[in-house]
Amino acid sequence: MNRYPVKSCRGEPLDSALLEPWGLAGDRRWMVVDDEGVPITSREIPSMLLTRAELISDGLGLSHPDAGEIRAAAGSTLVDVSVWGTPVSASLAEPAANDWFSRLLGVPARLVYLDDPTRRPTNPLRTRQSDRVSFADGYPLLLTNESSMDALNDLIAAGPLAAEGPLPMTRFRPNVVVRGAPAWAEDGWRRIRIGAAQFRVVKGCDRCVMTTVNPDTAAKGKEPIATLARHRRWDGKTWFGVNLVPNSHGVGLRVGDDVEILDAVEDPDGPLR
Repeated sequence: MNRYPVKSCRGEPLDSALLEPWGLAGDRRWMVVDDEGVPITSREIPSMLLTRAELISDGLGLSHPDAGEIRAAAGSTLVDVSVWGTPVSASLAEPAANDWFSRLLGVPARLVYLDDPTRRPTNPLRTRQSDRVSFADGYPLLLTNESSMDALNDLIAAGPLAAEGPLPMTRFRPNVVVRGAPAWAEDGWRRIRIGAAQFRVVKGCDRCVMTTVNPDTAAKGKEPIATLARHRRWDGKTWFGVNLVPNSHGVGLRVGDDVEILDAVEDPDGPLR
């Protein structure tokens, strides 16, 4: 399991986590935005991935190899921001954190906190009216499959960019990684149980250039998008992993929990899209 306290910054591996309606507790509740409230991400500034964020009692502990350390706290001022065009109000961090990110990124930047996650609904075409999400791109959790990662690395090794592989799962920034299922089996899953929690699989995950950035060095390459485009391309997009919406709230998840497939489609034509 992994959570990402600040959207587009370094992830944090977990042994256990509380499941909330909008995802793992503490996942993507913070985000960096520009003066217009539009997210600044590692798609545009890859070095963001080197920013470490630690949840502390009164906010965040932040560090970066080029910027040192700082503690950040949310203020009382609400500002309008957006995620993929969807507006939502969030708490503006205190000035020191905004200045720290502006210097680090080389552009005007503000750190914001989603103090009330009930403000942001999920896509109503795929989810229920009551479903909510944090600052994640679209849905509360992302699940990936170790066997699919192995299969993808085999494809990379057999291709023209073999020197870029093998790649670690961290390229895909999942919340939950499962082991023991066949490669690409997750394409057909529709309802699953992890430990005591049940989830709906609402959509496959189409991948962007952020996966081509090495999260340990911020160096950019062409994989895995190049190989996914040859072998996992539908509707003009490349796909890896599936998006989950929890039916269970207030449940603890632990690494090692059993996974049960409650409903699945046989022989799916790629991921749910």
